[in-house]
Amino acid sequence: MAKRANNLPKGLPTQKQVLEFIQTSDTTVGKREIAKAFGLKGQEKIALKKLLKDMAEEGLIDGKKTAYHRMGGVPKVTVLRVVELDDGDPIAVPEKWEPDDGAKPPRLTIIEKSRGRGSKGMPALKVGDRVLARTEETPRGWRAHPMKKLAQQTEGLIGVVEKDGRGKFWLAPVDKKVRNSSPISDVGTAEEGQLVSAEPVGRGTRSGVRVTEVLGDPLAPNSFSMIAIAKHGIPHVFPEAVLNEAQLAAKLPVTTDKREDLRDVPIVAIDPADARDHDDAIWAAPDDDENNAGGFRAIVAIADVSHYVRPGSALDREARKRGNSVYFPDRVIPMLPEVLSADVCSLKSGEDRAAMVCHMTISADGELLKWRFTRAVVRIAEVMAYEEAQRRIDDKAGDERLDNLWKAWGALWKAREARDPLDLDLPERQVVLDAEGGIDEIVVRERLDAHRVVEEFMISANVAAAKALESKNSPVVYRVHEQPSREKLLALKEYLGTQDKKLALGQVITPTLFNRFLKDVSDEQEKALLMEAVLRTQTQAYYGPDNQGHFGLSLGSYAHFTSPIRRYADLLVHRALVDAFKLEQPKPKSKLPESSGLSDVDRDDLGKISEAISRTERRAMEAERDTIDRYVAAWLSGRVGETFETRITGVQNFGFFATIVGLGGDGLVPISTIGDEYFHYDEAAKALIGADSGTRYETGQRLKMKLVEANALTGALRFEVPGGDASKAREGRPLRSGPKGPRKDGPGNGGPRKNGVRKDKAGKHQVGKRGRPGNIRHQGRGKK
Repeated sequence: MAKRANNLPKGLPTQKQVLEFIQTSDTTVGKREIAKAFGLKGQEKIALKKLLKDMAEEGLIDGKKTAYHRMGGVPKVTVLRVVELDDGDPIAVPEKWEPDDGAKPPRLTIIEKSRGRGSKGMPALKVGDRVLARTEETPRGWRAHPMKKLAQQTEGLIGVVEKDGRGKFWLAPVDKKVRNSSPISDVGTAEEGQLVSAEPVGRGTRSGVRVTEVLGDPLAPNSFSMIAIAKHGIPHVFPEAVLNEAQLAAKLPVTTDKREDLRDVPIVAIDPADARDHDDAIWAAPDDDENNAGGFRAIVAIADVSHYVRPGSALDREARKRGNSVYFPDRVIPMLPEVLSADVCSLKSGEDRAAMVCHMTISADGELLKWRFTRAVVRIAEVMAYEEAQRRIDDKAGDERLDNLWKAWGALWKAREARDPLDLDLPERQVVLDAEGGIDEIVVRERLDAHRVVEEFMISANVAAAKALESKNSPVVYRVHEQPSREKLLALKEYLGTQDKKLALGQVITPTLFNRFLKDVSDEQEKALLMEAVLRTQTQAYYGPDNQGHFGLSLGSYAHFTSPIRRYADLLVHRALVDAFKLEQPKPKSKLPESSGLSDVDRDDLGKISEAISRTERRAMEAERDTIDRYVAAWLSGRVGETFETRITGVQNFGFFATIVGLGGDGLVPISTIGDEYFHYDEAAKALIGADSGTRYETGQRLKMKLVEANALTGALRFEVPGGDASKAREGRPLRSGPKGPRKDGPGNGGPRKNGVRKDKAGKHQVGKRGRPGNIRHQGRGKK
């Protein structure tokens, strides 16, 4: 019998509760044991049987009477998601894959049955499709045999409860890419208009969902980040064992035994004004070595997280699973528990802290001459905001500490200009919240010299860490940014040809080549066009054990060393430095693992771990971007009908996307709204061109646009060209009308309407003319 039985809630469990029960049981359990543990009777036992059957089909359990949960590997029957087509063969990965060792999900070739004329088999699969399939490992790799095609899930199974004219409940998606709602088979205590999380139930494409948790008002200040957390599956609750271990780790002593004592050095931390954790602090002074005239000595002190988070510990496994902290306007989902991230690891002013320190010698021209790494005890002289540091410098009210930092930065800037890294002006949006969590304003974050000072010190320390580990033939987790692929360069060359510019591919491709294009253009609109084209050409940076250089920074060796509180990659670099330079500390008098260097798992699986944390980084970026989009849409929802200065960010054959200059938020401009003539899509030029007038809509172009929709829940905006004729425009052929009216059993068939819009009882939600829940437009709460 399971030892947790007495602590379990009574009533039909969720899938998650069943899996937790099986996993923590000290014996193999079946339906009888599960029913007894949750106190199920009568109809609840019948519902449990159906739940276990559904879980077996999804590959969560093996489907035998024992209901044994498969841990690791690929289940014999599981849900797969198609990720690409290889010569027509669908390639898929398991939809649920979170191994503790960070292993990359296996890629399975789906073996589709032949479809002769008149075949009634499963339709051909495409990228993004979900299938329930039997799996097998063969000498030629993993194979999957599809059993049935599954419905597309709504975003993270989170959405808004809607009710149609027949009284049936639906889960309306909160993803601008998802159009269809899911029928709710069990609404629980949820009410119409509430934001909820749910789980799939039943079988087939119309199996529906069951509400598992009521999250509340979908337009409450904290809902936007909650939606992103649910959508992207971001772990946000620390297991009790991890929290207990964090408390234990926080008690580890920090002494000068085998540590350099730097408490008398006036090191300062310069961070955002609202920062809760402080990874890094810096110091510089003129070098008194006559052989380095005009040069500097510098220190970059970084929180010594490896002292507290030991390899193989519960803390370490959770940090690797999360990969990084995730930052939202209203909250932070930290990689480490708060007792570490915001307290003992954070470099607070006036308190002794454990640090990993990079000592650097910099020439007058910014060349990195020497470096060494030590573990130290530091006492930060002051923590200040970027704005405060900049104010002191501008007002000449700074002291020697800041003056020296700015002078050393001047030398480092010379080296930066000499290597000429990629220079793209990419504004960052900042959501400013009021005391109640509402939107106060949305601004473009100001770029100060203070930001550049800290950035150059961090880059130098990151380069030093990579080179130091290379000198010891130690494993390195590099931050890799490969140069653009030939395919992307050819596309850029073709595009530049449409702008009467040339790109010779026979030369060595460097950031200088792209910078030259941008510097030679004075017209702001033309420069924006070229900047967008150059940005599309770039590859995505990632982590990996093989050095491919960092193209964007124009550096041959680069690793992340400076943010171990919020990035697991930096923690791995610290551990490698501990081993390479023999910086191990005395054994802790605690139950924590002894070593703070790289473990055997770290060394053997560095490639897999790097791939895993690269994925979590992309996940965090997408979640943060989605949340900002929702805040922007909420801010703009009270300004629908106004005209804004916009810039086109992308063009497709169905229309183009535009963003509001100085604010952001991508919105679609359907081709049906841009004019009364035929528009042809020029793929090379990324432009829509009017057949009669020659009117062009192309990436980077600025124009006045009317905002006609702002959906706070999905983050979607929609614009129209003022004066456009939606009834005549088409791309080389008459436009087809949109989807037909609502299903007979779908929402939107009842309730009073006015001008094609139906309001609910509270008057909060408006359903579009097609009447589908996916078209809900919510009134935002942002200020005008």
